[in-house]
Amino acid sequence: MTFLAATNSTFSGVHDFFNSGTWLVIRNLAIFFVVVFWAACAYWVYKDARRRIEDQVLIATATMLGVVLPFVGAIIYMLFRPPEYLEDVRERELEIRAMEERLSLRDLHCPVCRAEVDSTFLVCPVCTTRLKQSCTNCQQPLEALWQVCPYCETPVESTGIELPALEARPRRRRRTAE
Repeated sequence: MTFLAATNSTFSGVHDFFNSGTWLVIRNLAIFFVVVFWAACAYWVYKDARRRIEDQVLIATATMLGVVLPFVGAIIYMLFRPPEYLEDVRERELEIRAMEERLSLRDLHCPVCRAEVDSTFLVCPVCTTRLKQSCTNCQQPLEALWQVCPYCETPVESTGIELPALEARPRRRRRTAE
């Protein structure tokens, strides 16, 4: 009987704790924090989906996944979400477009004196370095790899003179005072 009485007194202390007001406060706070964390996870899924996905149906589906499956839905969304924000994708596309435009409008420079030259120049106007060969028939400037003149269809004769390659140099940016 003494063993039963000792066990009964131990469990009666535990029983008294779980029936006390302290336990009710701890339980209610724990439930409150779990519900707040669940709502915060669902809200985070919604906000993150709006920043990463354009399709409204997919945003709603991701949000419902975060709401219906507490905590697990947010993890599933994190596994299948797009890797980049829409803003980053648009910014990268703009940068690529700007770089392509810069490359198409690049300034050509003489390889000897670095003076700016036009793509139609045969010689550099500053140092008189021969930049391109001219067509023997129509006198139009020819590119080094052309086999025939595109203007008059005259075959290009190799002169044996190797012409220097025109160098492209990026435009200089002005420094702004900070």
